[in-house]
Order: sequence, then C-alpha cells, then structure tokens
Amino acid sequence: MGHLTTRDAYRNLGERINWFTQGAPASETLYKILQVLYSEKEAKWVALLPVRPFTIKKAAKIWGTSEYKAEKLLDHLCGKALLVDSWDKGVRKFVMPPPMAGFIEFALMRTRGDIDQKYLSELYYQYMNVEEDFIKDLFYATETKLGRVFVQEPVLTNDKMNHILDYERATHIVEEAEYIGLGLCYCRHKMSHAGHPCEINAPWDVCLTFDNVARSLAQHGDYCRLISREEALDALERSYASNLVQIGENVREHPAFICNCCGCCCEALQAARHFSPMQPVATTNYIPDITGDQCVGCGKCAKACPVLAISMEEGENGRKRAVVDKDICLGCGVCARNCGVKAIHMERRPEQIITPVNSTHRFVLQAIEKGTLANLVFDNQAFSNHRAMAALFSAILELPPLKQAMASKQFKSVYLDRLLEAKRGKG
Repeated sequence: MGHLTTRDAYRNLGERINWFTQGAPASETLYKILQVLYSEKEAKWVALLPVRPFTIKKAAKIWGTSEYKAEKLLDHLCGKALLVDSWDKGVRKFVMPPPMAGFIEFALMRTRGDIDQKYLSELYYQYMNVEEDFIKDLFYATETKLGRVFVQEPVLTNDKMNHILDYERATHIVEEAEYIGLGLCYCRHKMSHAGHPCEINAPWDVCLTFDNVARSLAQHGDYCRLISREEALDALERSYASNLVQIGENVREHPAFICNCCGCCCEALQAARHFSPMQPVATTNYIPDITGDQCVGCGKCAKACPVLAISMEEGENGRKRAVVDKDICLGCGVCARNCGVKAIHMERRPEQIITPVNSTHRFVLQAIEKGTLANLVFDNQAFSNHRAMAALFSAILELPPLKQAMASKQFKSVYLDRLLEAKRGKG
C-alpha cells in the first residue's frame, strides 16, 4: 500500500464507506472530515475492511499480518470510535459504524483533545447544513427510513396506552437493553462549535445508546458512560421537559440508539422543516387531534412544535385556534404536552406505520430500494458463512412480493428465485 498517495487513501476510504446502504457523497469537505478522523495509515487499512461484521482472523488475513498485530490495530480503531466491537458466542467481532448514526456522531459524543472538535464541527456544518447532498441521501434516498419517532408516553391517556405496542415505547427499549450508554448530544455539540447554539438551551447529556454499541463506546474511549435504567428514564424525562423529540433506530427489536432532538440543531428535524412535506424519519402511529371548542388560541403548541407543523388560524368567530398539518406532523406529542387546557389528544393514525423487525431487515429493505443489495452479499465475503447468508435470505423471504422481485433482480440468484418460488408454493 506504500505507493498510494494521501489523496488515494482518503478517496478509497470514501468509496468503502459508500458500500453502506447509507453512504456519504464525495466532496472536498468529506475528505477534510476523514482527514480529521483518520490518519493516512488508518484510512488505508480501514478502506480494506468489510462493512459487515468481521473477526480478528478475517482482518489479519485482509491486512496480511498476524492476528496479534491485527487485534492491536483494531483496538486502536475502537478507541477512536471508528470501529465497534461485540461478542458472538465467545468470538470477538468488529464492524465499521456507518456515517450516521455512527462515526460522524461518535466523534462529538464527548469532549476530546486528540482532534480539533471546533474545526470538525465547522466541517460537519458545511457538509450537512450547507452542501446538503449527504442529508438528502441520508433521509430521502430510500422509502425505509434510518430513524423513527417515539411518541411521548406521558401525553397518552389510559385508553391510548392500552393500544401502544412495546416497540413504540421508548421506556420499553430502556427496560429491555442489556447495556445503556449516555453521551453528549452530537447535534447540539456540533452546532455550538459551529456558531449556532441551541435556541432552546436544551440539555446535552441525553444521547442514549444501547447494548453492544453502548458497551463498546464506553469500554474503548468513554464516548458514553454506562448507566442504569433509572438514569436512562431520567434522561427521557428531562428530554420531555425540554420539548425534545425522541428519534431512535427504525427497528422493532434492539435499536442501537435513541436521540433526544431539538428542531434547531437536529439534522433530521431541520430536514423535516426544510424539505416539508417529505418526511426524513418514520413517524409514530399517533397524530394530534385538537378539540376546537377547548382550544384557547394561546399558540404554545405551535411554538413548541419541532417541525413547524402547527399554525394558528382565525376561525369564523374571529378567535384563533391551532391547526395541525398532518402531512408534516411527526406524531411526537410535544404539542399535547404543551397544551395547558388539554385540548390536544393523541389518536392512532388510520394507517399504521410499518417498522422493520431488526437491523438486518432494515439493511435489506434499504439496499433493495437503493439498488445496492449486491453490496451486502459480495462485500469481502461478509456473508460467506451460512448463518449470515441465512439471516439475509430470511429477511428477504419476509418482504412483500414486489420487494422480493426487486431483490431477486438485483441479486441475480437462481437459488433465491427457487426459495421465493418454494415459499409461494407453500402459500
């Protein structure tokens, strides 16, 4: 690899990152970001790694070095939050986190002196808030969204709580997690350094990560600290009180994160405002219903709405009342929390939002929609073992027929065609 130029090293790394279903469009700003996060040597080595989980043995083979030296370098990369590790039946595995939620955010989830966080924040602001190609690709390139909104449970009445599903409750995610990490809000940290501090002065220490991601970030570099369920529930309560929106990974089982987001700093909520009515994240299964006779027209709900989905309109009697744009509304419940006269009630949406089962299911759906399914299969033989390939096929077999057909076309696999035919035959 010695003949590679510095430019080649970061270009190759950028190309490798774009093997994710979620990528990072190339630009001069992206290369500057990568130069802050990765040394030239790190960029060269990471560019060779699979984007799906791999072992020390696999890395050593790819790099042409001993397993001892490979593990030392992998540990170093985990210490910079450029890799995340986990244990699977006693075998240590590593994975490159995607750009977001991933290594872009991890770099600002704690204060650190090994990189210039102010300069990095300014680059992030340029890349995401000015250039926008990354944001458009992140939130709008696929029908299946990266993140989903959680309804604020305290605003639901008892009869609505009886119908809420476990995976729709942020408290359930907290209760089910083996590990819970608490870190700084990357968005507010970034915007503060970039000269755009949070307009509502929301708390920073409310970023929640779960399970292997939380354990790895806490163990290898204090990017978060492991906390109890009680502390996590307190972080949720503090976030509710600050009118923050809970946005987590768009899966039903074991999401890796829940962010507590403000409309002025969060890229997702900024995108919801800027590209309205297109939704950057999956909404909740709830929608606010405003009782006109009870509404006093105070405007508190409109002021609190993080995506500006509520306006104050004048009625026939000349009195103002709140009106919700349901095409924009996230269903978060912040408005209901701020209504002092209880004129806003959260109702179930007539059409329910479909949430992917797990990360594999989401990856497959997004890859099909983006036309990159083959990347998941042929990425340095990341799916060469039967267990991983079975998980991929299992996720495809659970998709609707149209998505299955799209997967088969992209995969160009006789084996997959026969599996789908067999399933249809049984049906």
